[in-house]
Amino acid sequence: MPTSRRSAAPNPFGGGATYSISDLAREFALTTRAIRFYEDSGLVTPRRNGRARIYGERERVRIKLILRGKRLGLALSEIRELLDLYEVARNERAQISKFLALLADRRARLFQQKEDIDAVLAEIDGIERDCRRRLKEEDAANREGAAKSAPRVAALRRGRNVAGV
Repeated sequence: MPTSRRSAAPNPFGGGATYSISDLAREFALTTRAIRFYEDSGLVTPRRNGRARIYGERERVRIKLILRGKRLGLALSEIRELLDLYEVARNERAQISKFLALLADRRARLFQQKEDIDAVLAEIDGIERDCRRRLKEEDAANREGAAKSAPRVAALRRGRNVAGV
C-alpha cells in the first residue's frame, strides 16, 4: 500500500503532518481533480498558503472515509452527512448510529438488486432454453426435409426430372 510523504514545507498552521494534493493523490490512487472535486463538494477543506492547498491529517482521514463510503455504494451526500455528524457531535455515537442505518439501507437495496438480477437470469435461462429447443426442432425439420428430397436431388443430378422421366 502506498504511503504518503510529509510535505517538505513547514506547517505554518501548527503541528501535525501536512500533505500536498499530489501526496494524497498518490497515496489513495486518485487524481488531483478528484480531490479538488471533494473540496468543491465540501467534503475536505484544506488550508491555503497562497494558492497552495495544505492538507492535514484530518483531510487525509476524511479522504480515506470518503473512499470507503464509495466502495460501500454510499452517495456523496450520505458520506457528507456522516462526516458532518462527527464534526458537530465530536463523538462517534451519532455517527455510528447513522452509519448503521445507512448500512442497513444499503444492504436492503443490494438484496433487492440481487433478487432482481436473479429474476432476470432466470428469464434469460428460460429464453435460452426455448431458443435452443427451437433450433433443434428446425435442425430436425431440415434433416427430415433433406432426407425426403435426397432421391429427387439424386435424380436431377443423373439428368432425370422429378417425375422420373
